[in-house]
Amino acid sequence: MVAQFLRFVYKDISGLHEAAYVLAFFAFLSQILGLVRDRMLAHIFGAGADLDIYYAAFRVPDFLYVTIASLVSLSVLIPFFANRVEFGEEKGKGFISHVFTFFGVSILFVSAVAFALMPYIADVLYAGFSAEQRESVVLLSRILLLSPIFLGISNLFGSITQVFRRFFLYALSPLLYNIGIIGGIVFLQPHYGLAGVGIGVVIGAFLHMCIQVPYIWNIGYLPTIRFKGAFTDMVRVITLSLPRTLTLSIHQIVLIVLVGFATTLAEGSISVFTFSFNLQSVPLVIIGVSYSVAAFPTLARLYAQGHFEEYTRQILTATRHIVFWSLPAIVLFIVLRAQIVRTILGSGAFDWTATRLTAATLALLIISLMFQALTLLFVRGYYASGRTWYPLVINAIGSAVMVSSALFFHWLFMNSLLVQYFFESLLKVQGLPGTSILMLAFGYSFGFAVNGLLFYILAQREFPQFNRVVSRVFFQSLSASVIMGFTAYHFLIVFADIFDLSTLLGIFLQGAVSGVLGILAGAIMLYALGSHELREVSKALHTRFLVRGTISPDREQM
Repeated sequence: MVAQFLRFVYKDISGLHEAAYVLAFFAFLSQILGLVRDRMLAHIFGAGADLDIYYAAFRVPDFLYVTIASLVSLSVLIPFFANRVEFGEEKGKGFISHVFTFFGVSILFVSAVAFALMPYIADVLYAGFSAEQRESVVLLSRILLLSPIFLGISNLFGSITQVFRRFFLYALSPLLYNIGIIGGIVFLQPHYGLAGVGIGVVIGAFLHMCIQVPYIWNIGYLPTIRFKGAFTDMVRVITLSLPRTLTLSIHQIVLIVLVGFATTLAEGSISVFTFSFNLQSVPLVIIGVSYSVAAFPTLARLYAQGHFEEYTRQILTATRHIVFWSLPAIVLFIVLRAQIVRTILGSGAFDWTATRLTAATLALLIISLMFQALTLLFVRGYYASGRTWYPLVINAIGSAVMVSSALFFHWLFMNSLLVQYFFESLLKVQGLPGTSILMLAFGYSFGFAVNGLLFYILAQREFPQFNRVVSRVFFQSLSASVIMGFTAYHFLIVFADIFDLSTLLGIFLQGAVSGVLGILAGAIMLYALGSHELREVSKALHTRFLVRGTISPDREQM
């Protein structure tokens, strides 16, 4: 039994769609656990001061993670590591050990400095909190500083498992991360409060790392401390990864600014924004992250070998399927937003007011899903080709737009009754306190729309046939999504008189059945339009689950 499980986990996966669907499936499971985690937090704490503190405490550890760990990120390491493995096992082992040594020394030093300076950092970033709240943020942030260390090492291990195409193993890590957090909520929170939840996060990060160790040990690639020869390798890695580090750091700075600004808004604003952000991350991870992660090792290898036509084909294939999946997800999330939020979060201390406000914020965040997913793909596409400065410049512009537009829209919302009425009536939150948080979500999406459009303009110049291919799938998917949304909305009204909406089961059934009927209507529309993507999805699923054997790399019809 154990041997069969290990063979399953250690399976080599080479096809783009097979790898993407494996990653998407496990991402879905991970997101389900993440939603269970959020429901438990919402049930215990509600959208209030405690969760505001909890989510604010993540900002500095997350910033350190992306600034230090991104220097040795998957996107940067995979091309380097794959190249060295081609030249022999010893070169690959030496390279990984050099990176491990550099990362370990760097993250430990920076974390120690952050630990000491945390009280001063909290005073600057979270001025809207009371002194007592800032003390709680300091305590929790110090606990969470351990998580970037474990996640960074796990990230390093992930480059090994991806190069050897062990996507099952790589995809298991996030499941264990969320299991650790849930364990902290269940077993530690009753005794230690928010600190117990923080300890659960650290345990989850540790499990995230440990799941990959047996395989890496087995193939002989477990890194060791090795200083000799590290300087040359790390200069090359840092030179390439610095733009990516700056890119990710800029985005984290945006989130820090938005969360810091949210401390000056109504109590619970950070919680509402974060819950909404986590919900919109579910389709983003399943669609955008799955395709971009699955495509990246192949893109890096094709570009390094000079197969530019195949490299372009992979980019176009992933782009088409991201657009194909994103538009229906956007429409369904907007139409079913209240049912989604109430079903997932609506219990205990999370009341109806918090539900309506979170649902409205979710609608404004989800509208940028396609742009966010395509950004993930194009960033990895440019990293695979070694052109890391393009994403930096584009994301810097988009991030600047996010912050400035969020602040501008908030000012406009607070000073224009017409604008306030428009958003509140459109999203059905009239008369609720704290509706100004909607403008932070709208500014975030507006910035990502600018980001995505800039990548789109650049892609038109980079990739032949890009505009024709994307336009076809965009209008087919949009047409099906409109039918899907109209059908789902119609049946929401119908089932409102059939199911008991005062119960969780009734709300779930109203949304689930309406959503399924909407999806069926959309699928019929796609079939009638002759969607290539629908046929490719059907073929890939049939090959994966009904035909034994490994799928060869796809050669898609353009």
